Amino acid sequence: MGGGGSTRRVTFEADENENITVVKGVRLSDSVIDRMKEPSSPGGRSQHRSASGAVDDEQLKKRIAEELALERARRDAEAQKRRLFGRLLERERISSNEHLTRAILRERAATEEERQKAQRFAKQLEEKDRELKKHDAYYKEQLARLEERSAQFYKVTTEQYQKAADEVSSRFK
Repeated sequence: MGGGGSTRRVTFEADENENITVVKGVRLSDSVIDRMKEPSSPGGRSQHRSASGAVDDEQLKKRIAEELALERARRDAEAQKRRLFGRLLERERISSNEHLTRAILRERAATEEERQKAQRFAKQLEEKDRELKKHDAYYKEQLARLEERSAQFYKVTTEQYQKAADEVSSRFK
């Protein structure tokens, strides 16, 4: 918008107090506004002003300066809001990351605890299995002994019975 040849058209109009109203939100510098306020003459700018025009110019300049100050203050407030919002977002992100990290660590600890518990149960199961096998072998051995004894008793009993039967047979013949 400066000294280069801009192809942009800016339209403006003056209100009843000869104040310039900018159309479509275009901002103009103080010097541009001053140039637009001056009545144009065919030979260039007019060099003289009336006393009331100077007062109006001063009021206009003050008003424009106030508006610019308000605009700067508004922009500064918006920038500060963005910075504060950015800080708030950063704190929230850090907080959620910390929360997520703690949750992950808790889950890892719980998983490790479950893994160790499963290992303990597996060892206990193996121990019970060994114990059961030991008992199984012991009882099989005891059963084999009892069967052997029973066979011996049967053999002895059968022999005694045969002997007694032979003796009774020989006596009563």
